[in-house]
Amino acid sequence: MISPLDLSDRTLVERLLAIQHAAYAVEAELIGFDGIPPLQEDLAGLMSSTEHWLGRYDGDVLVGAVAYEFPDDDTVEISRLIVDPSYARRGHGRALLDHLDQQERRPTSLVSTGSANTPAVTLYKSRGYAETSRTTIAPGVQLTHFHRLRSDPATAATA
Repeated sequence: MISPLDLSDRTLVERLLAIQHAAYAVEAELIGFDGIPPLQEDLAGLMSSTEHWLGRYDGDVLVGAVAYEFPDDDTVEISRLIVDPSYARRGHGRALLDHLDQQERRPTSLVSTGSANTPAVTLYKSRGYAETSRTTIAPGVQLTHFHRLRSDPATAATA
């Protein structure tokens, strides 16, 4: 089940923060950099997020989430995609992206990830995202920026 997350629910946000820290710890190891901002975020910071959030549940357990924003009327920007590492490689991230595609049918979609985060890079490329640029964030550490354009927003779910 996937549903919107209420960031005023402290118990929910505590679970979300635990998932976020665990997921970004894995990315930090993959990319060799532990200065990832969500890895440093605390409960108050997460509860004050202005992003839109969708959560993925396995039964009644929150196992992953996607956060996104709207920089303009035509664009959805994925700011975080997190899956509890103990639930990784089971399609939860893909399911969250599929749901977001169905819900937000904007013609442009943006996302960034650590260039050395091969699982994330592979996921985004498999969903039609193309690399647009790279940014060096620390010595030897790069972020890869991706975009996906759709000619017909009504076909977002099949893009």
